[in-house]
Amino acid sequence: MPSIDVHIVPSAEPPTGAGEPGLPPAAPAIANAIFALTGTPVRELPIRMG
Repeated sequence: MPSIDVHIVPSAEPPTGAGEPGLPPAAPAIANAIFALTGTPVRELPIRMG
């Protein structure tokens, strides 16, 4: 992997949660993975295996 430089840009704006945009698609992705693995669709959250 190449070297990665991380820069924090100074700003007067309030924090907006830069790490949060990747969170909403996590549940559907996990549900699709469970369906691909088991053949049983996930119909509701929270996901309960059993």
